[in-house]
Amino acid sequence: MDYYEVLGVKKDSSAQDIKKAYRKLAMKYHPDRNKGDKEAEEKFKKLSEAYAVLSDPEKRKEYDTFGASGFQQRYSQEDIFRGFDLGDILKEFGLGGMGGGFRASSGQGSPFETFFFQSGGPGPGGAAHRTAQQPVQGSDLTYELSVSLNEILSGSEKTISLRRENKTENVSVKIPKGIKAGQKLRLAGKGSPSPYGGPPGDLFLIIKEQPHAVFSRDGNNLIVEQRIPFSKACLGSEISVKSLEGKELKVKVPAGIQSQSKLRVKGHGLPAGKTGSRGDVFVKITVDVPKDLTKEQKKLIKELADKGL
Repeated sequence: MDYYEVLGVKKDSSAQDIKKAYRKLAMKYHPDRNKGDKEAEEKFKKLSEAYAVLSDPEKRKEYDTFGASGFQQRYSQEDIFRGFDLGDILKEFGLGGMGGGFRASSGQGSPFETFFFQSGGPGPGGAAHRTAQQPVQGSDLTYELSVSLNEILSGSEKTISLRRENKTENVSVKIPKGIKAGQKLRLAGKGSPSPYGGPPGDLFLIIKEQPHAVFSRDGNNLIVEQRIPFSKACLGSEISVKSLEGKELKVKVPAGIQSQSKLRVKGHGLPAGKTGSRGDVFVKITVDVPKDLTKEQKKLIKELADKGL
């Protein structure tokens, strides 16, 4: 979510311009002026979140520096609304008497005490009066987890160390077969503790694939490069390569093969998920042209050249 776009202001707008924009839009989309309009309610939530960030010099600086995605990783919604007193702001805008259920977050309690992060709407009896029964969950955490192709092939279990509440905790993580780079594993309850007595957040592990010394990955297929001499490329031959798990694979090279051609060996790639079939291995052929020749080799090559080869 682009906070500047939400408020309809430019990135270099002054604090006063941002305040004016929020006031105008808050009056337009205020829930008490749009009874039962869920779309207006959602719009009001986004406007208030944008103003909570852009009206705070420090948060705005962080947002401008790291962008929307980077800012969201550093600031939970509790952080965004901490110290943001919606009640005083609406009162200043002449909206303070509308829907008496609005309650500001002074920073002493949960920022989710405000109307716009609870269901049920403003006013007496609304969800803002029920937050004691709805404790706020702690923030989620995101880490990278490096895995090897062999771990992806067979599945594995890794132990990671987490630093939580000034204590180190070892956590076991199961790596499923066939997982791909960029996929996430969720560990429920292993995120940040809630500062308001609620349950902890979750830990999300983003899979990062370690480079392999021999193989590269293309989906569920594996690619291995193999150099062959010029003579074998011309006449054809049989070569052997090893699979990821070390099994020897025999590969027939047809006569006249061209450099950069690929030969397929079925069923020796990576699995398609926990129970899916395996992909293939592709042997990428590179024809090796020698840099140095003996006198006899040069003579033979010259004879071949004279014959049109």
